[in-house]
Amino acid sequence: IEQIKKILYGDKNVQKYVSQNMQNFNDSRSFGSGMTNADMQEKNQLIKIVFQEATTEYLTLMLSNKETIENTMKKSQMIDKDVIKIYVTDEQLKEFNKPKEYENIKVSFKVIYEDSNVLIINKEKGVLVHSDDKNNKNTLDKQVISYLMNKGEYDPKVDQGFVPAPAHRLDRNTSGLVVFGKNLPALQQLLNLFKEKEDIEKYYYALVVGRVNKDGEVNVPLLKDEKTGLVKVSSLKYGGKTAITQYEVVKYYGDYTLLKVKLITGRTHQIRVHMSHINHPLVGDTKYGDFKVNKLFKESFGYDSQFLHATTLKFKHLTGILSSLSSKVISSDLGLKEKKILDKLSSK
Repeated sequence: IEQIKKILYGDKNVQKYVSQNMQNFNDSRSFGSGMTNADMQEKNQLIKIVFQEATTEYLTLMLSNKETIENTMKKSQMIDKDVIKIYVTDEQLKEFNKPKEYENIKVSFKVIYEDSNVLIINKEKGVLVHSDDKNNKNTLDKQVISYLMNKGEYDPKVDQGFVPAPAHRLDRNTSGLVVFGKNLPALQQLLNLFKEKEDIEKYYYALVVGRVNKDGEVNVPLLKDEKTGLVKVSSLKYGGKTAITQYEVVKYYGDYTLLKVKLITGRTHQIRVHMSHINHPLVGDTKYGDFKVNKLFKESFGYDSQFLHATTLKFKHLTGILSSLSSKVISSDLGLKEKKILDKLSSK
């Protein structure tokens, strides 16, 4: 329970949510009332660090049950030293917190940077960052656990209550840099770093349809449909969230443009939707792209995913457990397949 408290207090979004919704709880409404699927998933991931065997369905039920979660101060504003209690039976705690058995699986990632607290790797396309409760065995998080176990840096039987985990995610068909926390204090600071965004800059390579005339910025709110998972341009008035994408032209390849894209915010599918919005969709994007172009690339190059690669992370001045990353620039080049496509486009 103490570790759960640490995780919850380390997440400013949880604090904000509790502050805004505690009155609803006191009115005997569900604590989870008004939470989006994304909110639920985020809280589930944090608490699942402790309750390793709990299913997503159980965690969702637990978070939406006012008999399970209680703020002992029972006031509308949550302040420092308030206590959040999460009630489970002794049997459930024992079952959920038992050491998990992990298979020794093949690692497909490349290590870009590593120290005693942080692991930064290059994810290949087609690999899920997290398991999605469909018995996916070869997800990136499981590969990292296998990697650290083989190095002798993680033992689920000894390190009960913590599992090394990513501080952010990439779409399944996006390649590039993913950052993992190797211990709880590092993961907490990394999660905060990626949420606040003030001390980190994220850059991507994207091949888009058409010739982009000049560098620019897209500042258009986005709204995610929780039922379909699709994202669309909206307005703040109708629930859209601020989304800002900056881009610069790297090189032209005939009727296509390679862009270096900087995320100012980090909304779901942000780059893909913003580029489509300005009529320069990503090559290979099956949700928001040009289907004729996608078909051409599949037939010509055997390429059937969005041409998007998380290439660079720039860290600003960091202190504490992340001080080793302070002022570092971590980069990952395009994959071999993407390079070959660009070479072929150049020769036409």
